[in-house]
Amino acid sequence: MGVLGRRGTPHGPFRRCLRHLIHFFAYHLILARQRTRITRAGGFRLVVHPTVFHPRFFLSSEYFAEFISHLDLRGKRVADVGCGGGILAESMATRGAQVTGIDLSTKAIGVARLHQYESGSNVDYRPVAAEALALEMPGAFDVVACLELLEHVPEPASTVTACATLVKPGGVVVFSTLNRNPKSYVQAILGAEYLLRLLPRGTHDWSRFLRPSELAGFARRARLDLMTMTGMTYNPLTKTYRLVDDTSVNYMAAFMRPISNAT
Repeated sequence: MGVLGRRGTPHGPFRRCLRHLIHFFAYHLILARQRTRITRAGGFRLVVHPTVFHPRFFLSSEYFAEFISHLDLRGKRVADVGCGGGILAESMATRGAQVTGIDLSTKAIGVARLHQYESGSNVDYRPVAAEALALEMPGAFDVVACLELLEHVPEPASTVTACATLVKPGGVVVFSTLNRNPKSYVQAILGAEYLLRLLPRGTHDWSRFLRPSELAGFARRARLDLMTMTGMTYNPLTKTYRLVDDTSVNYMAAFMRPISNAT
């Protein structure tokens, strides 16, 4: 049995569990972007900037509890690629997963370890690149999460290939990133960074955004099969977030490494 239930055909319970996994990652992606106070710990100055998303949609309903109840991570090995301060990594660890969180930012890893010291979570944080970990631990993980990283790396295809190498046959890889088109430039660059100042100017380079077809092409060359893709949207008036079919700006995609690729 795989981390999402059964392996193979993406129908029935498998698709429902895959949807739960997407929501789970999206929720923690939002938490990582929430506005917090500036904190100082261990010599690090950590600033978590305000987000263009808001978790109220989940926190004000029973939906979050419902889909989390279907997500069985107990005993599963999970890699959080680009883990940052470890919000997602620690949450998966509390649900019984054996989590390895990696990030090239030594400051981010330092903050994650400081928070781990306070929480007592069992996460293996390592300041290493995905490509290096893939050489060390090929096919070692049931789930690989790579959220909000591809638009910041110089060679996204290399990162996608590394994630595909890390996951076991029958395992799942989830990416989140930004689409590249005029709409995403207006919303993610002009709107979020310059007009609303939700993010510091220069956070994103629009030329590095990835069209869904480009991400799917990288994954296909890495021998990953696309399972599902969904968009993420935010209403600034109601301050609510939801997953939608529109992938024109923010989107997430889940892929599976076929069992036939075991060799």
